[in-house]
Amino acid sequence: MIADRYRARAQAFEAKVAAVRADQWDNPSPCARWTALEVVDHIIDMHGVMLGQQIPRTDDPLTDFREARRQVQEALDSDRARGEVSTSAGPMTLEDHVDQVVSDDLVLHGWDLARATGQDETIPAPDVERLWASARSVPADLMERFRTPGAFGPGVEVYGAEIEVPADAPLQDRLLGYVGRDPLSKSV
Repeated sequence: MIADRYRARAQAFEAKVAAVRADQWDNPSPCARWTALEVVDHIIDMHGVMLGQQIPRTDDPLTDFREARRQVQEALDSDRARGEVSTSAGPMTLEDHVDQVVSDDLVLHGWDLARATGQDETIPAPDVERLWASARSVPADLMERFRTPGAFGPGVEVYGAEIEVPADAPLQDRLLGYVGRDPLSKSV
């Protein structure tokens, strides 16, 4: 179920946010030009995009993520989840949009945040398999658009350029390389 998948992923991301020390927010992340804080800000912003509104902000990223998470979970647990929303990929239900965008973002950006702050970078195997299948099913022309900065709006880059990893590398590493992260680079 989509709401349950989101709940588990949001819980894992929240745990990573909660584990960031105050002196780590400015650490560079694997996302070009983003700090650990900017990764979390992006996730919060994307929650607002899913809901068609801005998420109120404080000076505490954990508080802000919890509020964003609460609002999205509330929508997923209501009739609103099955309502149609307009997306760059065409109309779909709100729950499908959350599942295909922000829920997947929680996994990939969770890895980014973990890498930036020296946390456990292990992605649950079912998430790795699901994201691998999803990423590999994207047609080449759309994947090129995903890799083009600004193709979906100013400052938006869905995936970076592919990073080559050995063909026999673990699936998590192959996934990360495919979406533009270097899993073999040194952690913080």
